[in-house]
Amino acid sequence: GAGGWYLTNLAYCCLHLLLFTTCEVTVLKSPCFSIYQLPAARHWSNVPFLTVPLARAHGKSFAHRSDLRRAKRIVVKLGSAVVTRGDECGLALGRLASIVEQVAMLQNQGREMMIVTSGAVAFGKQRLRHEILLSQSVRQALHSGQNQLKDMSLPVLEARACAAAGQSGLMALYEFNIEILVTNLDFHDEQKRRNLNSTLHELLRMNIVPIINTNDAVVPPPEPNSDLQGVNVISIKDNDSLAARLAVEMRADLLIALSDVEGLYDSPPGTDDAKLLDTFYPGDQQSITYGTKSRVGIGGMEAKVKAALWALQGGTSVVIANGTHPKVTGHVITDIVEGKKVGTFFSEVKPAGPTVEQQTDMARTAGRALASLLPEQRSEIIYTMADLLTEKREEILSANKKDMEFAVNSGRMPPPLLKRLSLSSSKLNSLAIGLRQIAVSSQDSVGRVVRRTRVANNLELEQITVPIGVLLVAPSRVSHARTSIASGNALLLKGGREAANSNRVLHELAQEALSIHGVRDAIQLVSTREEVEDLCRLEKMIDLIIPRGSSQLVRDIQRAAKGIPVLGHSEGICHVYVDHEASLDKVIKIVRDSKCDYPAACNAMETLLIHRDVLRSPMFDQIIDMLRTENVKVHAGPRFASYLTFSPSEVKSLRTEYGDLECCIEVVDGMLEAVDHIHKYGSSHTDVIVTENEETAEQFLQLVDSACVFWNTSSRFSDGYRFGLGAEVGISTARIHARGPVGLEGLLTTKWVLRGDGHTAADFSEQGSMKYLHENLPVAPSLHGQRTSN
Repeated sequence: GAGGWYLTNLAYCCLHLLLFTTCEVTVLKSPCFSIYQLPAARHWSNVPFLTVPLARAHGKSFAHRSDLRRAKRIVVKLGSAVVTRGDECGLALGRLASIVEQVAMLQNQGREMMIVTSGAVAFGKQRLRHEILLSQSVRQALHSGQNQLKDMSLPVLEARACAAAGQSGLMALYEFNIEILVTNLDFHDEQKRRNLNSTLHELLRMNIVPIINTNDAVVPPPEPNSDLQGVNVISIKDNDSLAARLAVEMRADLLIALSDVEGLYDSPPGTDDAKLLDTFYPGDQQSITYGTKSRVGIGGMEAKVKAALWALQGGTSVVIANGTHPKVTGHVITDIVEGKKVGTFFSEVKPAGPTVEQQTDMARTAGRALASLLPEQRSEIIYTMADLLTEKREEILSANKKDMEFAVNSGRMPPPLLKRLSLSSSKLNSLAIGLRQIAVSSQDSVGRVVRRTRVANNLELEQITVPIGVLLVAPSRVSHARTSIASGNALLLKGGREAANSNRVLHELAQEALSIHGVRDAIQLVSTREEVEDLCRLEKMIDLIIPRGSSQLVRDIQRAAKGIPVLGHSEGICHVYVDHEASLDKVIKIVRDSKCDYPAACNAMETLLIHRDVLRSPMFDQIIDMLRTENVKVHAGPRFASYLTFSPSEVKSLRTEYGDLECCIEVVDGMLEAVDHIHKYGSSHTDVIVTENEETAEQFLQLVDSACVFWNTSSRFSDGYRFGLGAEVGISTARIHARGPVGLEGLLTTKWVLRGDGHTAADFSEQGSMKYLHENLPVAPSLHGQRTSN
C-alpha cells in the first residue's frame, strides 16, 4: 500500500547519494529542466581517455560496429521497462545507477552524452493502481467492517492521466521537479526548435548531461499515418520517436535504445526459430515479423525500428539492445561504444557477401553433405587440392608476396612470425605431400564402425564415427581445410589480416576442389570485420573452436567462448631436462633444435632443466656457448641464480612462454625433482628428458603428465605431420576428447545406431520375455567407411 511508496521515495534518496558519492554529480536547478553536470576531467584521473579521434563529419552514419568507437555525441534512450522494476513496485534504482555510471565514464572520455528517459506512464500506472487499490480497500473495510480485498476491479487507466501521476516520481529521481519536457510543438515550431537546440548545445558545452522526456500528460495522440514520413516529419508519440528526432536534431553520431529485449529478432522473441539480428539494413523490413509490445512501454519493437531507420536516414547510427539483463546492464552501453556485438546494429552499408551467420549456416548445410560422401569421394577432393597447389603455385606465391611486403612495411611483425607467414615452393611441395598422405587416411574415418554389439536376439548396436559439426579455426590458414575435409567437418576460417591475400587464393583453391562433389560451401573464409571474440558468441551455430596463436589469444578465446568447447592449449611451456647421464652430443643437438629451430612455435623449449651435477661440468659450458652463439637470451631460475656470482637476469616467473630466442635455465637435484618442476610450472604440452639411463628415462615417461613426453628427441617433434597424422589443426592439452597433436581422429566423435525388430524396453523388464546378451561382434572390414553419419 502507501507504505511501499514511502520506501520507494527513500530509495530515491539512496540513488541521489550513490550519484553524489560515486560520480561527484553536481545538480543544477532550474524551473524548466533537469540536468546533471559531470565533474571536470581532472576529477577522473583514473578513467582511461580515448586514443582515437572522435570528431567526424556528420551526415553519414557509421558503416561498421568497430567505427562506433569514434562516436563523439551519443543519445542513450531508456525504455519504460529499463526505468521501472519488473515487479511493478517502483523504479529500478540500481539499474539506473549503473547506467548513470556508464554515461559518466563516457562523458569524461570527451564524449557528449544525452539521455532520453521513458517511464512516466508506466510509473504512473503503477502508482495509480496502488492508490486505487488502497482507496478501494479502505472504502470496503468501512462499508463491511472487514478489511478484505475482494471483488475489486480496476478502471481502465488513460495514458495521459498515468503520465500526470508518474511524472512527479520520475522528476524526483532526477532531483526534485526539474526535467526537460518536450512535445511535437517544440520541434515543429521553428522558434521553439531553435531555442531547444540552443539550450541543449549550451548544456553540452558546459559538460552537462541533459535528460529529456516527452510531456506525456499533455501531448495529443498522434494522427494516424502521420509520423515517420520523412526527415522533417516525425510525430513525438513516444520516446523512441523522441530519441530519433533529438538525435538527428542534435547531429548525434550514435543512438543507443535500451529496452527489455536483446535486440531485433526476425520473428517474435521466444518463438521457434526466432533469430537475433546482429545487423539490420534498410529494406529488410519485409523479412521481420513483429511481436507484442513491451509489458510497460507504448511503442513496441516496430516503433523502435521505424524510429531507428528514421535516425539512420538522418545520419545517426543506431543500436537497439537489452538494458534490463542483470549480467550485462553494468557494461551494455560501454560495450556498444567499444564496438562489441551487443544488440542489433543498424547500418546503411550492406556487405557485398553473406554475413558470418549466413556463412555458418551455409557451412553447416554443406558440411552435412560432405559427411555423407563416400570415403573415396572425400579423398578425391583432397587429391584435387594437392594438384591445384601445384597448378596455381605462381598465383599463390604472388599473393603471399603482397602479404609479406605489407607485413615488412608495417614493421610490427617479429622475424619468427614473418618466417611463418612466408610461403615458398618447398613449403607448397610439403603441403601437397601432406595432402596426399591425409587423402589416404581419410579413406577410413567418417562412418567407420568402431564397435558392434548384439544387445539381444535381432537387436544390434553399432558405434560409428561422425564429424563434430562446424569448426572455427582462428586465426588460421586454409591449409587447415585438409583435415576438415577428411573428417567431414564444416569449417569457418578466420585468418589474420597479415595473410589476407594468401588466404583468399587458397580458399578459392579449396572451394574449387570441393565443387567436384557439390559441397563448395563447406569451407568458409570469414573476411568481414568480425573479431574472434564476436564469433565466440555464436554458440548455437559453432560446435568447436580450435585457437591457433599466442597463449594470450588462446586464453582470450577460452574466456569469450562460454558456450562453445575450445580445443587447444593456453600455453606452450615446454621443458627439456638434461640428466647427469646424458650424452653431450645429443644434448647440444636437442637443446639447439628445441629452442632455435622455430622459437615462436608452441612446441619450442622455454625452460632448460639441468641436473645439479651437470652445472660445473664441461657439458654445461658447451650448452651455454651454443646458446650464446645462437643469440639466445638466458634468464636464471632462482636456484640457478644462487649458484652464480654474476648471474643472468632472474626470471619473474618460471611459468613463462617466451616465444622468441629466450629461455630460462633452472637447476634440479634429479629426475624426480624435474618431474615436480614440470608439473608445477609446465602447461602439459611437451616435455623432454635427455639421458642414456633407460630406467631413468622410462620413469620420466611414465611420471610426466603431459600430452607429449619424449626421450632423447627434440620437443619440436610434437606435431601432427611429424606424427604421421597427415596434418594437424592444433595441439590439445585437455584431458577430454583429443589430446596432443589433433589430426583426423581428434575431429571425430561417435554416435550410436540401434537396429531392432519391434523391440521395446518393457520386453526386457523382470516380467518381460527377453534378456540382454551384450555380446561383442567383430567389425567386418566391408563395413568400414560404407555407412555414413546420415
